[in-house]
Amino acid sequence: MQITPTQSVESLRLFIGQLSEPPAALLSKAILSILVLAESLVCIFWIYALSGLGEGYALMAAVPYVYFVLSYTSLLIFYRLKRFDYFTFIQLVMLLVMPYFMQWLIGGFSASSGVAIWAILSPVGALMILGARQSTPWFVLFIGLAGISWYLNPLFAGNALPIPTHLKDIFSVINMAGLSVILYIVMRYFQSQKAKVLDALAIEKARSEQLLLSIFPQSVADSLKISDAHIAEHHDAVTIMFADLVDFTGVSADMSPADLVNLLNQVFSRFDELTEKYALEKIKTIGDSYMVVGGVPVSRPDHAAAVVNMALEISGILAEVSAATGKKLSMRIGINSGPVVAGVIGHSKFSYDLWGDTVNLASRMEQLAIPNTIQVTEATYQLLQNEYIFETRGLISVKGKGEVLAYILKGKR
Repeated sequence: MQITPTQSVESLRLFIGQLSEPPAALLSKAILSILVLAESLVCIFWIYALSGLGEGYALMAAVPYVYFVLSYTSLLIFYRLKRFDYFTFIQLVMLLVMPYFMQWLIGGFSASSGVAIWAILSPVGALMILGARQSTPWFVLFIGLAGISWYLNPLFAGNALPIPTHLKDIFSVINMAGLSVILYIVMRYFQSQKAKVLDALAIEKARSEQLLLSIFPQSVADSLKISDAHIAEHHDAVTIMFADLVDFTGVSADMSPADLVNLLNQVFSRFDELTEKYALEKIKTIGDSYMVVGGVPVSRPDHAAAVVNMALEISGILAEVSAATGKKLSMRIGINSGPVVAGVIGHSKFSYDLWGDTVNLASRMEQLAIPNTIQVTEATYQLLQNEYIFETRGLISVKGKGEVLAYILKGKR
């Protein structure tokens, strides 16, 4: 079985050329391939150098040749059985024992110029491929074989065949410079991949942070990152607004699903800009309904004014979107002020929400509002009557509340 350097490189190229694999697996294969290729190139030198010394050195040259045979045979087995773990184990074993066998056959430390130092590639490879814990046994074996080599060195040296001085010098250069180059290349490659992973993690962390902030207020998101304890807070004074598109089912009846979603996205994206402008907190969208609150999670004295200021700008946004899309859009808006409980519910899918009679009454204000009007409760009216113009609508019947006094917000004074 004749294996040439070209065949070796081509086999390793195929080995690392597989697609659709996890990054960790690709990194492991790349590192192992570099180590095997480096060992293969050194083995080629050993085979040619030792074979040129005569027939008496054939056994020495056979060791790296056996490495070639076993290495690339195991590579073929891996491709057939898809067992990277099997191939890894075989390679780490050969990387560990082959240099020691070479040293023993050549005649110990001095005669071989310490060729066994190449065995350090085995625990180093295990460290980068298998991890710190699983690499420990490989390093222990490396130290153990080094101890055996030292203890039996007189025996090996006594049976040593003469090696030309110039060849021993070449061995020394290769063992020092070659191993140093290989270790540097492997460590540099590993470090570069590690840097890429850390950069990718930083990007993903930033995306996760942004996603978290798109679902929860900043303070709530910070609390969730610190602890998974339930979050529930009572707020004495907040203002809640519900805004619902009027007859949106009829407006969107002839629209494709993609166009419908695009229309809602245009409207609600503009609403999101208003929530940022007035430092309000968007709670959720339910179909074609939009819920926002002022005074949560951080209390503020102008919670009612901030909410109605946003409400007053909605008609302008609807006019712009209607002109751009050709769809006549109108809304009912209901606003109420009072105490609420705010918190996070859910186990696998979290949701930040509000509860209490204040929320229910705000929702009723929206449901019972006249299209294209902003209807507020007595509580909100009392907070803003000196700064805004209201028109009394009178008593309206609210389910579960009876007769409730309502007002229509007309604008600022």
